[in-house]
Amino acid sequence: MIRFDETQRGPLHGVRVIDLSRLVAGNMLSLQLADFGADVIKVEPPQGDPLRDWRDGGQSLHWKTYGRNKRSIALNLREASAMAVLRRLLETADIFIENFRPGTLEEMGLGPDILATINPRLITVRISGFGQTGPYARLPGFGTLVEAMSGFAARTGFPDREPVLPPLALADMIAGFTGANAAMMALFARERGDASGQVIDLSLLEPIFAVLGPEAAIYKTTGRVKERSGSASNTVSPRNVYRCSDGKFAALSGSTQTVAMRIFDVIGRPDMKDDPRFATNMARVAHRDIVDTAVAQWFLARPRDEALAGMRAAGATVGPVYDIADIAEDPHFAEREIIVDVEDADNGHLPQHNIFPRLSHTAGGFRRPAPDIGEHTDQILAELGMTP
Repeated sequence: MIRFDETQRGPLHGVRVIDLSRLVAGNMLSLQLADFGADVIKVEPPQGDPLRDWRDGGQSLHWKTYGRNKRSIALNLREASAMAVLRRLLETADIFIENFRPGTLEEMGLGPDILATINPRLITVRISGFGQTGPYARLPGFGTLVEAMSGFAARTGFPDREPVLPPLALADMIAGFTGANAAMMALFARERGDASGQVIDLSLLEPIFAVLGPEAAIYKTTGRVKERSGSASNTVSPRNVYRCSDGKFAALSGSTQTVAMRIFDVIGRPDMKDDPRFATNMARVAHRDIVDTAVAQWFLARPRDEALAGMRAAGATVGPVYDIADIAEDPHFAEREIIVDVEDADNGHLPQHNIFPRLSHTAGGFRRPAPDIGEHTDQILAELGMTP
């Protein structure tokens, strides 16, 4: 079990982050920085970040995970004295994260022009659904809306069914990782002298749209809108999820010509290698249903472990479809410590995702558990030379 140790230092030790965001994207962004040593101060309303209200089994497990390594100060920003504290905090900060609806920060008297006078070296990450400009800027920007409007949901699911939204906060997560990367680029530019403080306009929309890759170019070039294809692919074949005789599922990808040919050998259909309908990737995509039927029949005749072993022995790229119970028992996840048991006041210990990416010389660390609402208020005020 990992115990929290506040004496640990990461590569971002000495970097102060003021996180005024709520829910997922901002918390994922600041978690990345906190895990590597940044002093992340969560500025929460007296009732706390709404992420605390996402509960499973009666516990706020989302908060326990995404609040780790951070400190919390509770401020009612409707009060002038609390706004004064926030301004003092911003004077001491390197990075400021907010995800209000565009225009709200300006209404609070903390627009970019004011922030530049408070702290010219401040890097401000402004997270919103659709960006700070444009016709949709002031629309509510929850990830669900962005996942729908980005084109992502239209590509997910089966062609004869409704589009499928991801069952988790995917747009927020992608934006959080993107924002952490952007903040580090801005910090690097500042330290190198190429810029002082600057504003990062981070929408949820653009990072998840980028996940679609060349969709815009494909549409421009061909005039076609790609249809949903379930777990199959419009780009490579064979590629799908296949049921095995024991009811378990395997995922297979023949994304290179060599691997595709190996798969035909494994399933006992070497004749398909010379058939012009299957001889090239694009031909296989055009006849995807025939390819999938042949591959599916092979998998359905075998239990999953036997099917995986046969494919792997031939050098085909294949893997099991896991749920979280499978992951908890998998030796690779265990040896790599992708999930680690971390001390927890309510449960004794609690599994969490480990700190990533893995840096060989300046690794991150578990310094403190997710704080209670305002747990560090007095401590932070004292650092500012203020009394409670």
